[in-house]
Amino acid sequence: MNDRTPHLSRRDMLKAGFVAAAAGATYPLWSSFGLHAATTDEELVPFLNMPRTPPNRLDWEVLADWITPQDQAFNVQHYNVPEIDPAKYTLDFTGLLDKPVKLTLDQIKARPKKDQHMTLECSGNGQNAGFMNAVYNSKWTGTPLAPLLKELGIKSDALEIVFFGTDKQDEVLRKDTKRELKIEVPFGRSMSLEDAMSQNLLLAYERNGQPLEKRNGAPLRLIVPGWYGVANVKWLSRIQVQNRRYMGRFMGRDYVSVRAERRGDEVVNVESSVTKIRLKSVIGRVTRRAAQNGQVPIRALGAAWSDGTEIAKVEVQVDGGPWKAAVLDAKQKEKFCWKFFSIDLGGLPPGKHTLVSRAIDANGKVQPSDKDDEIANKKTYYEANQQWVREIELA
Repeated sequence: MNDRTPHLSRRDMLKAGFVAAAAGATYPLWSSFGLHAATTDEELVPFLNMPRTPPNRLDWEVLADWITPQDQAFNVQHYNVPEIDPAKYTLDFTGLLDKPVKLTLDQIKARPKKDQHMTLECSGNGQNAGFMNAVYNSKWTGTPLAPLLKELGIKSDALEIVFFGTDKQDEVLRKDTKRELKIEVPFGRSMSLEDAMSQNLLLAYERNGQPLEKRNGAPLRLIVPGWYGVANVKWLSRIQVQNRRYMGRFMGRDYVSVRAERRGDEVVNVESSVTKIRLKSVIGRVTRRAAQNGQVPIRALGAAWSDGTEIAKVEVQVDGGPWKAAVLDAKQKEKFCWKFFSIDLGGLPPGKHTLVSRAIDANGKVQPSDKDDEIANKKTYYEANQQWVREIELA
């Protein structure tokens, strides 16, 4: 999965193999999407005003696999990337438990094993044209958390579970004219006891059948299906059960979305925690065939994902015209994973064009545009699930 050339320019790709007729070959990406087979007369149409994808980010224009290769898997860290010796590693279960315990990595691996397929997305993904590639799809392997917590015995007054990483940093917790309180704190995120016991949380030590890489949270990380990446705490060191709210930096101030809401004649700002992934789709690439009678035949491919709510359909619009239904990949049905889509858009005249997709889930929820209140009234860049307009130019 790691043998692609990671820094091809769009021009290189146009020259190198999207048009393979001379060699009698077909490019494999279409069949990997589970849709139409590739034809030998198609070539990539580059998006306008888009920067090239940096290393360790999803490269939409060469994406070929439902499961994302490691060299396209993003990583984000807020503090340091810790050095952890797996042989000395322990995970501390503490707080309101009848039987607090520290488990080694071998003890965790000896527990019942489970695979969890999931699309993982950074909550800031899509905030601008240069940051639309912090998302990927994986098979995670580990042991379920809920049965383990039940074995340890959760006390009756427990309300919340906090997940701490090994990564740490000095933080100013209070600063005023008289004093400054600065202490070293680990990265931490929390969720309610109800969520933690019902969301199929996984203590994961493998990705796609291989041990986790350090940048992705080795030796052990939390996997929270359907929640944004920040909840999937890397380099786990401690799981603490408690009877009060945890208000660390990444719960109390960072990863908080602010939206303006009108209430009568008043506009108020409402803050909410970044948790579950919001309904989203994006056109990943566009291909074309040779012009016929002054029109250029094009097709578009992309992906749609959500918090696990079923994607009912994806529609595509060209140049502000009517919405047209795309074809969803019928082969992949994992609940928490993205769905690929494809659409034949027929012939377009030479010149510049805009294309945009929108996902619609089984509850009738429609992916918002940037003019809808959900996006237009948002003052922070988290949860950027707006429809993303793509621009192309056909020669």
